[in-house]
Amino acid sequence: MTYRTIVGLEIHVELSTKTKAFCGCENKYGGEPNTRVCPVCLGMPGALPVLNKEVVEYAAMAGKAFNCTIHEKSIFERKNYFYPDLVKGYQLTQNQHALCNDGYVEIDTEGGKKKIGIHQIQIEEDTGKALHSDDRDSLMDYNRCGVPLIEIVTEPDMASSDEAKAFLEAVRSSLRYLEISDCKMEEGSMRCDVNINVENLETGQRSAIAEIKNLNSFRAVGRAIDFETKRQIDLMEAGGEEKKTTRRWDDVKTETVIMRVKYTENDYRFVPEGDLPPLYVGQDWLDKIIDRMPELPKAKMDRFIQDYKLPEYDAQVLTSSKELAQYYEDLAKDFDDYNMLSNWIMGEVLRRVDLEEGFDLPFPGQDLLDLLRMVKEGKINNNAGKKVLRAMFEEGGKPQDLVEKMGLLQMQDSSAMESFVDQVLAENPESVDQIKAGKDRVLGFLVGQVMKKSKGKANPQVVNQLLAEKIKAL
Repeated sequence: MTYRTIVGLEIHVELSTKTKAFCGCENKYGGEPNTRVCPVCLGMPGALPVLNKEVVEYAAMAGKAFNCTIHEKSIFERKNYFYPDLVKGYQLTQNQHALCNDGYVEIDTEGGKKKIGIHQIQIEEDTGKALHSDDRDSLMDYNRCGVPLIEIVTEPDMASSDEAKAFLEAVRSSLRYLEISDCKMEEGSMRCDVNINVENLETGQRSAIAEIKNLNSFRAVGRAIDFETKRQIDLMEAGGEEKKTTRRWDDVKTETVIMRVKYTENDYRFVPEGDLPPLYVGQDWLDKIIDRMPELPKAKMDRFIQDYKLPEYDAQVLTSSKELAQYYEDLAKDFDDYNMLSNWIMGEVLRRVDLEEGFDLPFPGQDLLDLLRMVKEGKINNNAGKKVLRAMFEEGGKPQDLVEKMGLLQMQDSSAMESFVDQVLAENPESVDQIKAGKDRVLGFLVGQVMKKSKGKANPQVVNQLLAEKIKAL
């Protein structure tokens, strides 16, 4: 039988505002437990919330970035449920009347471009954090209570783990460009719930939806979707049935584990928030927010393809990070071989840089340009350039000094190169015969032999030309 996977995501993103969503407490990761709290975020009797204007600005920017309708009026509600990390007994959120809805994000799939619908983007506050000790006790840190969130709820438009990860990557990249969140999943500033079921394409029968909670890495999201797809297909083929469930991902056992069964469509009780009036967003104010928005990854990628004549893949990689894109553009102003610059950054530079930690190199961009000019002008060959760049990362130093220190300057004396070529031709008559018989690939072997004799200092292009000329004359 043939099945299709149906995936929707709920992404919780902490916003990088200076203060919390509804009080003046500092919004900062970490610190001593329970030191960044006040009567408002602890839900003390009589404490009243005041909405942080910057939270609304950031949420509106996200809505615009993801092609949403941004509503003039939205309403806050209390989401009631019991859990120790929810000190107030309810969470301030938006449900039926969210700030943004009906958007989409375009991703690349094996079948081409695909739009993933966004049901809505709502403003809400984060909960506290449970700290579990070895003796099975749980301690509560409420510093995170009241930290501003946006929840991005997608339509069930994704059909695989690859599509889900591509969507998450696109969302994270845009939010980082906007500088409204650092989206560090390892710190919990971006978390993801997966809603998944499968459909039998022959009968139309669908399995019950499973919600997998609080996945904190792209890898976990992908593995959880793949596991749950197989589990649900196996269950359907065995004739089994189950109700909707909430599950968690066990990264050690690499399986989803049931937490509870859902007996109703909605696990929570929502009531209007009486302490906050409806939120009204004026068009003039919204226009000013939108005018401040930077160029986003998709627009920048399209411009890189147009302005620098880069392949789509190269442009996509270079614009995946705002800092990386700016680095490329800064260097491209002084170096017009855009493809060479792209290839070196994508290959030799990025293999030594973790973009998750930020794009920070131990040498100025001008040093990389000096190195590339030496390669382009034939002063050193490509392999020598790679050795110098590695030394720039590991030891430091200017490329010109490192080239001299490492003895990597290419041989400029054509007579010396010609001598090496003559030696190699004399030592490899069979290879010469093969080339004359039409096996041109053997020429690469002879070039390698000349390079070995010159200890890598000969210019490969010149060697290639000399070999071809001499073999033709034989």
